[in-house]
Amino acid sequence: MATATATATAAAAAASSSRLPFRRAASSSSSSSQLRLPAVPPPHRASFAVVALHKRNPKRLKYASQRQFTRGDAGMLRVQVEPSGEDAWKLEPVVELINRGAVGIIPTDTVYSIVCDLSNNDSVERLRRIKGIGDSKARYAKTILCRSLRDIDTYTTGFPRGTNQGQANIFRAVKRVIPGPYTFILPATKELPKQCIRHGSSTRYAKRRQVGVRLPDDPICEAILQNLDEPLICTSVKSLSEDEWILDPVIIADIYEQQGLDFIVDGGTRIADPSTVVDMTGSYPTIIRQGKGPKLDWMVAEDEEQESRPTFAYKAA
Repeated sequence: MATATATATAAAAAASSSRLPFRRAASSSSSSSQLRLPAVPPPHRASFAVVALHKRNPKRLKYASQRQFTRGDAGMLRVQVEPSGEDAWKLEPVVELINRGAVGIIPTDTVYSIVCDLSNNDSVERLRRIKGIGDSKARYAKTILCRSLRDIDTYTTGFPRGTNQGQANIFRAVKRVIPGPYTFILPATKELPKQCIRHGSSTRYAKRRQVGVRLPDDPICEAILQNLDEPLICTSVKSLSEDEWILDPVIIADIYEQQGLDFIVDGGTRIADPSTVVDMTGSYPTIIRQGKGPKLDWMVAEDEEQESRPTFAYKAA
């Protein structure tokens, strides 16, 4: 009788084990087989490493792990990225800092620029202080780095689309050269924050609301812009005396960290060739600064004679 009972008990146990959930059974099997899988590297986010601007001050390394944006004694964050943008995943901490109000320097398709969140009043004022923008520089000192044409249409009246009466379709012409090394001056809309056209440290604002807009053709800059909550306001990086462009990110960091800069994205040394600035607020798209972008058929030079100005060929479709 005892033997029969033991046999029945064993059979029940076997039946019960066969009904184990799949995950439990798999777990039991794996633990008994002692299978050793090769170590899987963590996602790239977990392997992010920050390069300190100056190795002699390791406290700056703390900045990368901070959950909230504060400068304190952590110093300036420096992130080194390949010019091709192939390791653009390193930029995630930079995006987070900008969204929290940081002011820093990033590369563009021309020269380096000081940038901050367009919608953050405190950040814009800090940018002004760092660059030393005063009354004499108020008109075209700052430019919007846009994420798309939609940003341009939001903060400006946009490019003329042309009419059936023969008005030039400038929008179609511009689409052929952006992203690219051009800054276009356009009338601003009410969506543009007032601090972006403020005169120096005063409470006065420009009477003519105009602003420069850019869509840079640079993989590092684009990777940053496409992950931000808002477009960036920017101003180019020059020496504090405004005599020359600063092209080496190490030198830029040495100079501007003392001015209160929060981060710098090191994308390698750039060429001293700023963007071509085109004023779109007059009768003709007029180049007011010739830079990297070539003069095109539908643009005129500022000192060009009236009779030699082109007749636009771009008509409304």
